[in-house]
Amino acid sequence: MSQNPSSPTSAPPTPPSAPAGSTSEDRSARVAVTVFPVLILAAAALGFFVPATGQAISGYTNLFLGIIMFAMGLTLTIPDFTLVLKRPLPVLIGVLAQYVVMPLVGFAIAWVLQLPPELAAGVILVGCAPGGTSSNVINYLSKADTALSVTMTSISTLIAPILTPVLTLWLAGAFMPLDAGEMALSIVKMVLIPVIAGLVIRLVLSRLVDRILPALPWVSVAGISLVVIAVVSGSADQIVSAGALVLLAVVLHNGFGYLLGYWFARVLRQPIRTSRTTSIEVGMQNSGLAATLAAQYFSPAAALPGAVFSIWHNLSGAVLAMYYRRTAQHQDADPRDRRAPAGSR
Repeated sequence: MSQNPSSPTSAPPTPPSAPAGSTSEDRSARVAVTVFPVLILAAAALGFFVPATGQAISGYTNLFLGIIMFAMGLTLTIPDFTLVLKRPLPVLIGVLAQYVVMPLVGFAIAWVLQLPPELAAGVILVGCAPGGTSSNVINYLSKADTALSVTMTSISTLIAPILTPVLTLWLAGAFMPLDAGEMALSIVKMVLIPVIAGLVIRLVLSRLVDRILPALPWVSVAGISLVVIAVVSGSADQIVSAGALVLLAVVLHNGFGYLLGYWFARVLRQPIRTSRTTSIEVGMQNSGLAATLAAQYFSPAAALPGAVFSIWHNLSGAVLAMYYRRTAQHQDADPRDRRAPAGSR
């Protein structure tokens, strides 16, 4: 994706192997991972303390998510998908880890913490969602493989209409009833069609889209903020009674996603750099989608884990990026990283 690095929906235009002089991209990306969580946290506070605001827009969350995904589609280019052919194994490992690790971890956390059915279903649905688009920025800051991250996010998003409903029905169906077919249709409408429409428009009107790319990050974060306002305003009572429990579940879910995502790739003999990319991609979820689906197919309370995840995974991702960046020299000690094709770096 060739987009401003502050975007929560795509990778920066400068590849991870760019010279150290590309400080403007670094600075812009750092703004992304600090300002965006603050704005989303402010949205959550507004929804909690002024619930009438969120209730007024609660009927438009599907529209907001569609706009977010359309903005993501505008940032995509054909080369973002050709990596599947050039490096199929790491892409397959990343997408497989995404849809194996996070759903099972979500189910395990719901069982261990003995979460109420609504919250359990919400946590599991977060785990069954595709990768979070802000993972591309975190990978860039981490000096991981940004191109691979973009491809993993794109592929996991495109197959979400199939895997997200099936996995949610399988794992969350024991807690709350679910119409998986209707959920699949909703994901097609809210995710697949907007993303493809954005991609087509980018191909047809590339020069025009290039001019508006810097504004797309703010379109996306505005959409996510509106979703959070709507979700939190409908869950104020649950936040008071179970807010700490939800936060604990989200922290554990996100943390185990990072850890198990990394070791999933390492066990399959992937280099450190690729494993770090997988770690970030697995740990960061499309929680805006999860919150929207939970509110629509379960209850407002079930959407709470997705709203909290939207805030937390950006904060934890920024911290993880600092650690990975400081220890990036260890990648050079891995011969598999040195053997990686130049175009994949």
